[in-house]
This record gives sequence, C-alpha cells and structure tokens, in this order.
Amino acid sequence: MADVVRQAAKRLARAKLTYGHGTSNADDEAAFLVHESLGMSPEGLARAWTKKVSAARIAKIEALIDARIATRKPAPYLVGAAYIQGFRFAVDERVIVPRSFIGELLFAPHVVGPEASFIRAPRKIKRVLDLCTGSGCLAILAAKVFRNAQVDAVDLSKDALAVAKQNVAAHNLGRRVTLHHGDLFAPLKGRRYDLILTNPPYVDAPAMKKLPPEYRAEPTLALAGGRDGLDLVRRILLEAERHLTPHGALICEVGRGREALERAFPRLPFFWLDTAESTGEVFWLTAQDLRALA
Repeated sequence: MADVVRQAAKRLARAKLTYGHGTSNADDEAAFLVHESLGMSPEGLARAWTKKVSAARIAKIEALIDARIATRKPAPYLVGAAYIQGFRFAVDERVIVPRSFIGELLFAPHVVGPEASFIRAPRKIKRVLDLCTGSGCLAILAAKVFRNAQVDAVDLSKDALAVAKQNVAAHNLGRRVTLHHGDLFAPLKGRRYDLILTNPPYVDAPAMKKLPPEYRAEPTLALAGGRDGLDLVRRILLEAERHLTPHGALICEVGRGREALERAFPRLPFFWLDTAESTGEVFWLTAQDLRALA
C-alpha cells in the first residue's frame, strides 16, 4: 500500500496541480484518493499501510489519479466525499468543497468550551444559524458540538440544499437541523439565535479572474463576493444583530478580506480567531458589538 500511495503522489506532484480542497500537497492528496477509491477510512489506510494491493485495485487507483490530472477537478468531486474534523460529507459539483476554518474552531477546546472567553457554556446554546450552508457541513458540526441546540441552515442554491439534505440524513440529524431556501436571513421570519455561523462567498473580483481550474470547477455563486469580496459580508453585518439573542454572537470567515473589512467598518471591534492554518481570516462579534451599526 505504501508504494502505491508514493507512486500516486509522484504522479500528482509532476502534474503541478493546485490543492486546497481538503489537502495541501501531493502526498496527502494521494493518500486521500487511495483510501477513497478503495472504500477505506483514513484510519483504514494507515492499518493497511504495509499490505499488498491487488492488480485490480491498483488499476482503479491509477484511473482515479488519471482523472485528477486530466480534469483538474478537486479530488472530493471525483470521489464524492470530503472530510472536516474527521466527519465525512457527501459532495459534488452542486456545492463548494467544504473546507472552512470554522470547523476547526468549533472543535478547538481553547476556543469553544467552558474556559472560552466568548462561549462560556456550550450546553446553553439553544439555537444556531448557519448562513450560506452549502453542503450543510458547518450546520452538522454545530449540531454535534452544541448538543442542546436546534440548528437552522440557509442557502440561496436549491442544488446545494439537495446535497445538504443528503448529509443531514446521513448524520441522523433531521430532527435538529432544518434547511431553508432563501437569501441570507429572509426565510427566517425574525428568529433569533445564540450563535450565527457563516462562511459566505468572499473571493474578490480580481482573484476570481485568476482562479486555477480546481477552483473554477466549484459553483461561482459559492465563491464570488463582488468587487472587494465583501458584498455578502456587509449585508450579514448590517442584519445580524436583529437575529441574535442579547448575548448572542456571530462567527464569520472572510478569507483575505480583513484589511478591507476593518476599513469598511471602523467602529466594529473585530476579534480575530486564528487556527493552525489561518491568521486573521475568521472574526467574532457579539450582539452588543454589532449594535454599533444601529
């Protein structure tokens, strides 16, 4: 198995592909494609590392590597799955490949937990909203973290919601995660939440023109954030306070939009939440903070 993965990684590296859809390099991408093509979990691949692979299975793996190189599609589209925090989600070209830093933040004990300065009691979180839910991954992760919460998830794309519905069912969360079709807060009818999560489209216009093929394969609706990448973010900030409980808060991912965002909203005390692989890409604001925009 080890030799099969190494050979696959060499082929991917020679092809000079672009990564960022769950992996960041050829070695990890090869491992992902191998274990998915063989119907294994990542842990299963590790257990089989020293085992031999049949000729038929090698041919299947090579065909998948061929497809990755020839199509330049993100690997998750080719196998129909992506992982966040060890949880598997169905994906296809109707949705952006899930990869939000918010997933890591939700599972980081120093960020969300009894000792955190902004979410002191996760068990007291009763209502959570995930805007621009896409595949539903953040809504589902939130339901797993905040076990006493009901979660609403909204998306403008009916196609994306079809994929999200599949994932909600696969994780047996149909009673706790409700999907809504509509434009941001529009379908929520004045509901208020203890926590709003959102990973909206935030790629600015110049960057959209330079996207490599892997990213162009994703729905434009899920990526394009307007001239400066902040079209949706502005709307969310201006409307969020009306949908938060008095002690509620907003967590939003903006990619590289920090400087433009802070210039646009100088009165807001953005608190930036860093992860192992990001700095200044996700912010936290409380309902009280957002009242500065009233």
